[in-house]
Amino acid sequence: MRNLLLTISFDGTDYHGWQVQENAVTVQQTLQDAFERICSSRDNVVGCSRTDAGVHANMYCCNIRTENPITCEKLVGALNALLPRDIAALDCREVDFGFHARYDCKSKEYIYKIWNSPNKNPFLYDYSLHYKPRLDEEFLSRQAADFIGTYDFASFCAAGSSVEDTVRTVMNASVEREGDMVIFKVEADGFLYNMVRIMTGTLIDISRGKIPADSIKQIIAAKNRFAAGYTAPARGLYLNKIHY
Repeated sequence: MRNLLLTISFDGTDYHGWQVQENAVTVQQTLQDAFERICSSRDNVVGCSRTDAGVHANMYCCNIRTENPITCEKLVGALNALLPRDIAALDCREVDFGFHARYDCKSKEYIYKIWNSPNKNPFLYDYSLHYKPRLDEEFLSRQAADFIGTYDFASFCAAGSSVEDTVRTVMNASVEREGDMVIFKVEADGFLYNMVRIMTGTLIDISRGKIPADSIKQIIAAKNRFAAGYTAPARGLYLNKIHY
């Protein structure tokens, strides 16, 4: 029995997230279907993280335990021949049998893209949030720095989450600009349901004066979802890097 670590990327626009669901097309199901066609067995694909409908991934890792002797190089090529255009296999390597894509992950980095222009861009509609008023990325980066640390992030967890422990450690958080694209980047040891999207909405609400500046520490201390900003739409969110 072998344990394979597979790295993929995907456009989440047409998927209901990563995890297999009844009556919905997901990335996990699509990947397992392709793997079954290649290896003639339906081996479980274990993902590094759940993603919501419409969320994208520049880097997503999963592991597959299989008895099939196919080489990693051939598996990548075969997957890319079978997978739809919006999912790509990037890399594959053998790892220790006990390796788990989710539980062995040390940290994850997400980015959120904001198209900050008076004019809409039809090619970016499914891949960023269009926000017209000019954002001050340096000011927002200073605000985002207050996310860094180990805190109870209950204020940044959507209602309906079944997670009991809402303490997370944020290692890095910053905002930068590339032309008309403003990018919020955050790395943590784990994320709560809609956490990055609520962080993004909070930064936007601070920018437009709906939430006072320099109040992120107080919002965290409140441990109340109503203290934070709105939930930014899924289409601007990307799982960017996985660290093991």
